[in-house]
Amino acid sequence: MAFIAVALGIVLMPVAAYAVDSATVSAAAAALEEATATAAIEASQQLDIAAFRATGALSVDAAAARAVAQAVVAAQVPTASITSVTASGAEITIATHEEVPLPFDFFPERTVRLQASASARLMGGYDRPGSLSLP
Repeated sequence: MAFIAVALGIVLMPVAAYAVDSATVSAAAAALEEATATAAIEASQQLDIAAFRATGALSVDAAAARAVAQAVVAAQVPTASITSVTASGAEITIATHEEVPLPFDFFPERTVRLQASASARLMGGYDRPGSLSLP
């Protein structure tokens, strides 16, 4: 009985630590991915008005997109950072990262670095006044 009690403690403690650590990392990864996707969508809505007036083409204002992306990520995952914001015409790509500390000290690594990336595209809506018919 004593052997079973000791063996059970030796086996169950690391399994429980792994379960808690993996749940912590999984939840943090999901939150980071959601924040990154939301930031990309919000940033893609930042129309470069000067370029639109000059050429009529839709393009994203990179500076405004970066500011919006930083605000969204900071509001949703305060410990995350933006790695890059790349605007190419009407498309924007945002990459983020976060260092997640593990709750238990059973593993040699005490933190896990998570990364996420998301892209969004600025699309035109109704561009002709007659394209929307009202009853």
